[in-house]
Amino acid sequence: MINTGKLAGRTAFITGASRGIGKAIALKIARDGGNVVIAAKTVKPHPKLAGTIYTAAKEIEEAGGKCLPCEVNIRDEAAVELAVHKAVQTFGGIDIVINNASAISLTGTQETPMKRFDLMFGVNVRGTYCTSQACMPYLLNGKNPHVLNISPPLSMRPHWFKNHVAYTMAKYGMSMCVLGMSEEYKAKGVAVNALWPKTAINTAAMEMLGGEQTLEQCRTVDIMADAAYAILTKNSRDNTGNFYIDEAVLRECGVENFDHYSVKPGATLMPDFFLDDDAIALAEMGRKRMKAQQEVPEEVAAEQHQTTTDTPSESTPVSEVFDSMRSALNEEMVSRVGGVFSFEVSGKHEGTWYVDLKNGAGAIGQGAPVGDEVDVVMKMSSDTFVQLFTGQTQTVKAYMMGKLKIKGNMGMAMKLDKQLSRIIKSKL
Repeated sequence: MINTGKLAGRTAFITGASRGIGKAIALKIARDGGNVVIAAKTVKPHPKLAGTIYTAAKEIEEAGGKCLPCEVNIRDEAAVELAVHKAVQTFGGIDIVINNASAISLTGTQETPMKRFDLMFGVNVRGTYCTSQACMPYLLNGKNPHVLNISPPLSMRPHWFKNHVAYTMAKYGMSMCVLGMSEEYKAKGVAVNALWPKTAINTAAMEMLGGEQTLEQCRTVDIMADAAYAILTKNSRDNTGNFYIDEAVLRECGVENFDHYSVKPGATLMPDFFLDDDAIALAEMGRKRMKAQQEVPEEVAAEQHQTTTDTPSESTPVSEVFDSMRSALNEEMVSRVGGVFSFEVSGKHEGTWYVDLKNGAGAIGQGAPVGDEVDVVMKMSSDTFVQLFTGQTQTVKAYMMGKLKIKGNMGMAMKLDKQLSRIIKSKL
């Protein structure tokens, strides 16, 4: 979307803008000649995450805007109020608030320590509320004032709660701020809206969750920046209380081709959390794909019988996947992962298997592992198992769809996923 200059001279207070979606929105505003206040924690380079508030400020000013970088932990009310005070002193007021900062942990009830629960609620809910509250007196006097929360439309489907209830409640807390504040400030002309991506977005969080292969099924942060720009340039009195989806916003603006937003043009895109229609569509796609491939296993099995003499007659698609994985185990993989995994497979080819990537050169077997405790338990149907470990779907996608349940060390599960992705790539 082309910049129009409508945000020139306007001041935007953006949380979590040192990288990712927040920084992309900041740069879009800067290209209009707007002022940006970065409210984020990163002041020193992180070993795994690119960018600080100062490197982002430099990019914003190079893009044509003015920037005030502020070190802020948005859970700290005093720190937020001080940053708001500095913003008003520097730029004379605040016209836009982007509540972008967020914490995520896709863990179940027993796997979510209270410290992690408090972090998600402190950043997502308290941080959003605190920032909006501190900025509101200035927004009420601002020019075409907008509050935009990067949060999803509200859905009460149990599917979005059952695997990560704490995260869902915390993220929905941001959306409930939209629901309430939009009505509270509607008559006063302050727009309060939410924006959420239709697909997964290429961010540091997504890379940590799904790895390099998953990123190919994402769109870039630019689509969120363009959609935010379209919302922020609307009349605040006529556009409030909406739960916008990035692609729908841009379609209304006349955008028809979205290929340039894809990390890998032409790749199948992964839908984001909390979007019911896309989840149903994806499930249907998976069923159709499995049906189309039902004839393939017989051909593969026949081919294997011709070339292999020691394959037992009771071989199943699941056991064949484990056999393939077994041949790829080595000490290097063990050193990279360092965990023991249990796979509880249900359905047509049910059974329990273990993968030991903690000892020696690794081991795979049926039943429970001997000795070490299991670090991660992964539960799924045999169809989902075969899809996952033959490259037909991704771990993050299966988890988001509720087809895969993970209990235990989520970080360890992601390490395993990255190693298996390499194996799959080498065999395709």
